[in-house]
Amino acid sequence: MKFAIVLLVAAPLFAQAPKEKLILAFGDSLTAGYQLKPGESFPAQLEAALRKEGRQVRVHNAGVSGDTTAQGKARLPWVLNSLKQKPDLAIVALGANDMLRGQPVTVTRTNLDAILTEFDKRGIPVIVAGMLAAPNMGPAYGKEYNAVFPTLAKKHGDTLYPFFLNGVTTNPRLQLADQMHPNAAGVAVMVKNILPTVRKQLK
Repeated sequence: MKFAIVLLVAAPLFAQAPKEKLILAFGDSLTAGYQLKPGESFPAQLEAALRKEGRQVRVHNAGVSGDTTAQGKARLPWVLNSLKQKPDLAIVALGANDMLRGQPVTVTRTNLDAILTEFDKRGIPVIVAGMLAAPNMGPAYGKEYNAVFPTLAKKHGDTLYPFFLNGVTTNPRLQLADQMHPNAAGVAVMVKNILPTVRKQLK
């Protein structure tokens, strides 16, 4: 009696689940969620919005209230080294506290340049979330400060999102009592406005 030997090539029983993408939200109180509930912060609301669209994305909150660009530059290597996964995208939103403290624009530019250089070295694409100087800082300061974000985004080949608080600063109903930070509804507007830019970068 002859027996045929049949070799079967087994296909995977289950299709491999798509890898969850990681977005690093690196900033100050606007990122951290100052005076907001955990689910109301910018990273939390951005993650919820992306997941609602069916995207497997996690947004890591690396915001520290009060941080200047100098403090952000100092802690960035530690933040990146502590992550278990290399970010697929970073949103850098720093510089507001430099302006509020009246720090020289040259200091802000130098620190932010160093931050973006660190992301460059690690091959992490960045959305530079720009800020605008408060009118009371004067026109000369405002012109120099406002130019920092587009100039550095262009230098590093990063994507510029011109104004992180777009749609919020002119509406008191979207702000906390201090009229500086967004409330939960204000964060929702920030997320809605930046979402098309984030979608484009995730592709």
